[in-house]
Amino acid sequence: MKFTDGYWLLREGVTAAHPAQVLDATAGPGTLTVHAPTQPVRHRGDLLKGPLVTVECTAPMPDVIGVRITHFDGGRPRQPHFALATTGDTPEVAVTDEEASLTSGALSVRFGRGEQWAMDFTAGGRTLTGSGPKSMGFMTTADGRHYVREQLRLSVGTSVYGLGERFGPLVRNGQSVDIWNADGGTSSEQAYKNIPFYLTDDGYGVFVDDPGRVSFEVASEQVSRVGFSTEGQHLQYYVIHGPTPKEILRRYTALTGRPALPPAWSFGLWLTTSFTTSYDEQTVTGFVSGMAERELPLSVFHFDCFWMREFNWCDFAWDPRVFPDPEGMLRRLKEHGLRISLWINPYIAQRSPLFAEGKAAGYLLRRPDGAVWQWDLWQPGMALVDFTNPAARAWYAGKLRTLLDMGVDCFKTDFGERVPTDVVYHDGADPERMHNYYAYLYNRTVFELLREHRGAAEAVVFARSASVGSQQFPVHWGGDCESTWVSMAESLRGGLSLGLSGFGFWSHDIGGFEGRPDAGLFKRWIAFGMLSSHSRLHGSSSYRAPWLFDEEAVEVLRVFTRLKYRLMPYLYQAAYQAHTEGVPVMRAMVLEFPGDLACSHLERQYMLGGDLLVAPVLSPAGDVAYYVPAGTWTHFTTGEEVTGPCWVRETHGYDSVPLLVRPGAVVPVAAADDRPDGDWADGVTLRVFRPADGQRTEVRVPRPDGGAALTAVVVRDGDVLRAEVADASAPWGVAVAGGGAARAAAGTRSLSIDLPGR
Repeated sequence: MKFTDGYWLLREGVTAAHPAQVLDATAGPGTLTVHAPTQPVRHRGDLLKGPLVTVECTAPMPDVIGVRITHFDGGRPRQPHFALATTGDTPEVAVTDEEASLTSGALSVRFGRGEQWAMDFTAGGRTLTGSGPKSMGFMTTADGRHYVREQLRLSVGTSVYGLGERFGPLVRNGQSVDIWNADGGTSSEQAYKNIPFYLTDDGYGVFVDDPGRVSFEVASEQVSRVGFSTEGQHLQYYVIHGPTPKEILRRYTALTGRPALPPAWSFGLWLTTSFTTSYDEQTVTGFVSGMAERELPLSVFHFDCFWMREFNWCDFAWDPRVFPDPEGMLRRLKEHGLRISLWINPYIAQRSPLFAEGKAAGYLLRRPDGAVWQWDLWQPGMALVDFTNPAARAWYAGKLRTLLDMGVDCFKTDFGERVPTDVVYHDGADPERMHNYYAYLYNRTVFELLREHRGAAEAVVFARSASVGSQQFPVHWGGDCESTWVSMAESLRGGLSLGLSGFGFWSHDIGGFEGRPDAGLFKRWIAFGMLSSHSRLHGSSSYRAPWLFDEEAVEVLRVFTRLKYRLMPYLYQAAYQAHTEGVPVMRAMVLEFPGDLACSHLERQYMLGGDLLVAPVLSPAGDVAYYVPAGTWTHFTTGEEVTGPCWVRETHGYDSVPLLVRPGAVVPVAAADDRPDGDWADGVTLRVFRPADGQRTEVRVPRPDGGAALTAVVVRDGDVLRAEVADASAPWGVAVAGGGAARAAAGTRSLSIDLPGR
C-alpha cells in the first residue's frame, strides 16, 4: 500500500506521524523499550502533544530480533496469532547516553540517541538494514483508517525474494505485494500461498508477524527501501540474520515450524482422474492397467471432485451411481500396489446432507446476524466449516476418518482461499486475520487426522492454500496453471519462490491444468515434473494418461519416472534436510550460490537438493540456455563435462534435460527403478563426481521404512578413491564419473578404486 506521492508529498488525504528522535530507552528482562515523539523536542511544550511511538525489541532465539511498534495500546487483543517457537535465550541489552541496543547472537539492533531518528540492525561488523527518518510511522488515510508502516533500507545490489508462492519475476524488487490469499490461478499477481516473510541475499530476512493483510512495497514506493504496513495500532516484525540465505531459512523455520517428512511413496508418480472428465471404476482400472502394461511404475491414484455426487461437495460419500462398491474398488486398486488419494475441500454445499447437520450444530461460519454465511460461487448455497470450533474440527475429521477406514491413504486438500470477512467465528477470532489463517487450520485438521490414523511416517496431504506455519503439513502444489509454455515457466517461478518462503516440498500439474497440452509441451513438462519433489499427472477437462498424447510420451514418462526412482536415496536425503533444517528440496540457484552474482536472478533453472542442477526445457524447439557455476560439472546421464562459470546453450530431445552434478558430489543411486520406496541401501551405487584430492564426503542413504540409515564415507587420496560403509549387510558399489567402478558383496565394508589421470 502506497501512502506517498513521489518522494516529498503524501497522497491526498493521508496524514503521517514519524518518530523524530529517541526520548528515552528502558532495559527490561530481555527487552528494550524505546519511546519516540513524532516531533523534535526543543522545549517542554513539545512534550504536551502526540503521537508517541513505542518500540519494543525482543529476541525469541539467537540471531532473531523482534520489533513491535505501537500507537494506541488500549484495544482488545485480536486473534489469531501465529504459533512461534522460542529458545529461552536472554539477549544482551545496553542503554548509554549515546545509544540503546539489544543483541541476540551476532545480530544487534541499535537506536541512536542523537537529534535524528535512527534504528539500525548490525551483524558481523556491518549494518544490514535499518529504519531512518520518515520510514517508521503511523499513517491515516482520508477515510480515517489507521495503519502502522515500516520501511527498511536496501543496500545497493540487494535482491529480495519470497513472500510466498508468487508467479511473477523471482526477484521481488519493484513489486507491490498484498498478503491476501486468493483463488487466482498462476498467471496473475494473486497467490494461493501468501507468506509475510522475505529473504535477501544481503545477510538477513524479515518476517512480519501478522496473519491478516500485510501490504509490501518492495523497492517500489521508495526504490531504496522495503516498506510494509498493516491496518491497526500495532506492527510486529522480526529481523532474521543469516548470514547465508540457507541459514536465514533455517532460523525462520525454527521460528515458524519445519516440514514433516513425507512418506517415500508420495515421491512417486501420481495419476488422477482429472477434474471434469467422465470416469468410473472401469475408467480408473483402465488407466491403472494401461500404466502397468507399459511398464510405467505408478505410486498413487487420485480421485478428483466427482467421486462425490454433483452439488454435494462436500458430503464425503461416494456417488453410488458411479461407484456402487467403493470398498471393493479400493481393495482392487490396492492389489496393484497403489496408494489412494481423494479430493476434498472445506466447503459444504447446501444440498449436502452435512449442511443441515453442520448448521444445527453450529459448525459453519455465520454472519453477524446469526445466519449461516452462504454464496453460490463454486457450489450452490455453499458454507464454510468453522475450524476455530474444536467440535467442528472433530466433526469434519470424523467424516474423513470413515474414508481412511475404507482404505483411502491421503487427501488433496483443495481450496481454502476465498474466505469471507463478514462473518463471526466460534472463538471470536478477527475475520480479517482469519482470512489467510483459515488455510492453516484447515490443513492442520486434515494432517493431524492422518498422523493420528496412519502414523507420523505416513501422513501427507496435497494442499493448495497456505499461510505461515502451513509448511509443517506437506505437500503443496502450485494450483491451476494453463497448458502453455509460459505457464510451465511461471509455475517454476512459483515453486522456487515458495521454497524461499520456508516450504520444503512442492509440486505442479504435469502438462498444465487448464486446456490440453500438445504432445511436445506434455513431454517437456514430464521431465520438469519428475525432477520436482513431488510429481502428479493432472488436468481439468482432459486426461493425462501419456498414451493419449503419443507413444513417445509413454517412453519419456518411463525414462524420467525410473530416473527419479533411482535417485530416491539422494532425494530422500534432501527431503530429510528439508524436514530437519527447513532447506527446500527444490532450490533457487541463489540459495546454493549466494556469492555468485550471476545466480541472483536465475529463475529458469534450480538445484534439486544440493548437488543436482536442473534446467527444464521451456521451448518447443528443445532449446535451453542455463548457467553453470564455478567448477567442472558433469551431465548425470551422459558423463559429459562442463567447466564453469559459463552459460551453456543446448538442444535436447524429449528424453533428455540438462541434469548436471556438482563437482565433488557423491550421489547415492538405487538399484531398483520400479518403485519409490524400496530398500535403497540394497545394491546402492555411490556415484562420485570430480572429487578433489583430500576430499572426504560422508553420505547418508536413508531407509524409507524409518530404519537406521546406511552411512558411507568416501575419501580421495591422490590417485586412489576409498569408500567404506558402516553396515555391509547388503551389496553396494562405487562408480567414478569418467573413471572406474567396483562392487562389493554383502559383508564387505570397504572398496578402493584407482583414479585415471586427468
